[in-house]
Amino acid sequence: MQPGYLLAPVLVVLTGLWLKEGFLTHLELSSCAVKNIAFQRPPLTLSEWLTCCPTRPVKRIKKSLSNKMTSRQSKTSLKKAYGSSKEEPEDDYITPGAFELERLFWKGSPQYTHVNEVWPKLYIGDEATALDRYSLEKSGFTHVLNAAHGRWNVDTGPEYYRDMAIEYHGVEADDLPTFNLSEFFYSAAEFIDTALQSDRNKILVHCAMGRSRSATLVLAYLMIYRNMTVVEAIEQVAKNRCVLPNRGFLKQLRELDKQLLLQRQNAQSNEEENLEEKEI
Repeated sequence: MQPGYLLAPVLVVLTGLWLKEGFLTHLELSSCAVKNIAFQRPPLTLSEWLTCCPTRPVKRIKKSLSNKMTSRQSKTSLKKAYGSSKEEPEDDYITPGAFELERLFWKGSPQYTHVNEVWPKLYIGDEATALDRYSLEKSGFTHVLNAAHGRWNVDTGPEYYRDMAIEYHGVEADDLPTFNLSEFFYSAAEFIDTALQSDRNKILVHCAMGRSRSATLVLAYLMIYRNMTVVEAIEQVAKNRCVLPNRGFLKQLRELDKQLLLQRQNAQSNEEENLEEKEI
């Protein structure tokens, strides 16, 4: 027999688990461990074993299928005990990076047209749509949000629609990654939400091309008033219109997404605390 090897029935204690009697073929042991087993000494304690095998790694025993099933059953039992909630997936939701958000627009959108309905009664359009007073009136638009307001952009303003039943709101913004459009998120979203309070109203949100500034404000509205994540808002708009906000605007939408998510989590925690107090 080669030193350090053993071919015999043994009974060993390893990490608190009994390895039942059986043949161990070519089991590498230190000389100390071989002597203990050869002279049929009592089973080694864990500390004694580690002393005999100071450099020998202990191999982890993989969980059996039954253990995995038990773990899953335990999770299921916890869900049943505490109840499941629609908000549960949001606990694991993490706001994607700007590049990941940008990729959501690459999945395929309708062919570019002048104007598209992206939400019931809510349209995104371009400069040509905003300047076509006849078509606006014929289509029944009652509100216009110009995300490119100003002399050097789409210079319309309330005076342009003075003899029409159209309420105007202008946001003087540049389509630049460095421009802070987020300071207009809530005021623009409020204007859109007010317009959509009545089923008779239709609102056009536009900029020069109807792809970046106007799309960003519509996305912010869906996030603020429709409780969508930035991913859900992008998916909703992109499936109806070819849009692509610049990278700077996407970063600002990311920040809005994180702020809204934190607010909703805090509100949910407060509701749970109030329910617990009522039960007590």
